[in-house]
Amino acid sequence: MKKAILILISALALGGCATPVAKYDYTTFRNNHPHSILVLPARNETINVDAPDYFLSTLSRPFGERGYYVFPAHMVKRTLEDNGLSDTDMVYQAETQRIGRLFDCDAALYVTIERWDSQYVVLATQTTVQFLYELKSCDNGEVLWTNRAQMVYSPQASSSGNILADVIAQAIVAAVEKAAPNYMPLARQANLAAAATPGQGVPAGPYLPEQYRSDTEQY
Repeated sequence: MKKAILILISALALGGCATPVAKYDYTTFRNNHPHSILVLPARNETINVDAPDYFLSTLSRPFGERGYYVFPAHMVKRTLEDNGLSDTDMVYQAETQRIGRLFDCDAALYVTIERWDSQYVVLATQTTVQFLYELKSCDNGEVLWTNRAQMVYSPQASSSGNILADVIAQAIVAAVEKAAPNYMPLARQANLAAAATPGQGVPAGPYLPEQYRSDTEQY
């Protein structure tokens, strides 16, 4: 019935497709050699009030698969609330070292939800998610790594050769996506790209011993 058009951008700066993206400078990251990552509740810059709670459940796995111990996100949220940091803005304004002392973690992951929307334009719906990631040292607050990922989904009805039937089918597909946007798969794919894209993602951690400190050509 339908096929998908997916567009992914994962880079420090969003530029033209013909411009190669420079490899991230991992000097500070490797000097700190973090073993554990604390996933903080996401800051929401969109009008979708449900986005942070849905998004939080997608964050831990891709960074855990890069070889780091990742603190369970919902446990982190509860502990922060118990320590007077129930509001996301308060968390992001607090010193990373203070947060680090609560959990005895090496690094804290701050993520801003920049886009979480679905737009309908003339028989087509385009769903977009975009996130800004920042990893900070819990020892000194230094920024260890940053990245931005965007994923765009635009469902397309399969062509039947009948113009009128195709227009109707496309209208149905667009309406279905508008009614129930495909946010979660997009968020998972964006997180995976942000964490694992060579030259832009996170170098392998100690729980990937075959790659740990030996992937400098890729990262």
